[in-house]
Amino acid sequence: MTTTARLLADEPRREARRLERVAPFLAMDVLAEATAKERQGGDVVHMEVGQPSAPAPRPAREAARAALELGRIGYTEALGLAALRERIARHYRETYGVAVGPERIVVTTGSSAGFVLAFLALFDRGARIAIAEPGYPAYRNILAGLDLEAVGVPLRERDGWRLSAEAVEAATAGGPIAGVLAMSPANPSGTMIDGAGLAALADWCRARGAWLVSDEIYHGLTYDAPAETALVSDPEAIVVNSFSKYYCMTGWRIGWLVVPERLVRPIERLAQNFYISPPYLSQVAAVAAFEAREELEAVKEGYTRARDVLLTELPRLGLDRIHPADGAFYLYADVARFTNDSLGFCRRMLAETGVAATPGLDFDPHEGAHHLRLSFAGGEEACCEAVRRLRPWLAGARR
Repeated sequence: MTTTARLLADEPRREARRLERVAPFLAMDVLAEATAKERQGGDVVHMEVGQPSAPAPRPAREAARAALELGRIGYTEALGLAALRERIARHYRETYGVAVGPERIVVTTGSSAGFVLAFLALFDRGARIAIAEPGYPAYRNILAGLDLEAVGVPLRERDGWRLSAEAVEAATAGGPIAGVLAMSPANPSGTMIDGAGLAALADWCRARGAWLVSDEIYHGLTYDAPAETALVSDPEAIVVNSFSKYYCMTGWRIGWLVVPERLVRPIERLAQNFYISPPYLSQVAAVAAFEAREELEAVKEGYTRARDVLLTELPRLGLDRIHPADGAFYLYADVARFTNDSLGFCRRMLAETGVAATPGLDFDPHEGAHHLRLSFAGGEEACCEAVRRLRPWLAGARR
């Protein structure tokens, strides 16, 4: 071996630098710690992850079982089964009064794959995308992994903790914005943007040639008024949705996009090469899930009762600064009177009470140090037990 060859052979292999920009998903880290505690015999109240405690609806399970009995589970078209795309299009007509042709529907492997496909189709490397702070942490990390720049837009109390066009405009001070990513109802708070707010964001995007991407994964899970789709305000908005939350199908990994017709073929090319197709059984189940409305509304009633417990009891425990919880199954609470280290606070809370929650740092790298998110997807009984455990612990935890 020559000296040059020997030196090359000793050269360390280096991972991609983009990995340094992708932060951990703290909710999943907390889940791992909680699961480890349970393996050691501990009793945990899970309020850290946004996962319905109910199973997939019966029609979905029965449809999947029947398809499985046929034996062959193969690929589908990259854009998804025609029957599912048609049923999703019908959903927009029936639920929102919006005409969306099935040819504009792209079925995806969960909403996560939908975001990857949408971001790749819409934005060139280095583009700046406005996201809310606090907001869903995977937005920032997916964008970083794709060499795009997430521009945090701090939510303000005077806006009702809702993303506003005025706040997005302020974010242009650092450079042009290529897209705005809105979520309503929001994670981590459940706060909704009303029709006027969505229209203002849509107008802002049109005026500046920016894309409006609307995450509507928690539609169906609202408590006082229904959510409005961004398609009402902008027919060219990119809508991301999923069967994970309202339809209780997290592990089935099935979601969808609504996109302008001119983007269908480019996104299809990406999907063909990245994923081949969404999972067949999940698509069959998803078609049937639309017929389970009565069952799913009963599940939502359980969330309503759980939400009522927390909104009544948490202020009595000192957690009285909570963002408006219009939908989803989360409360985002200010814990500044107890700590300025939400990560350490949540770890102590898990260790000492068995209540697992997600630190606000997952959702907001700046103000999240004194917030936490509590999921009430586990139901009323779990929330009552969490309150019982937290009452004496929080009484002794004030700074």
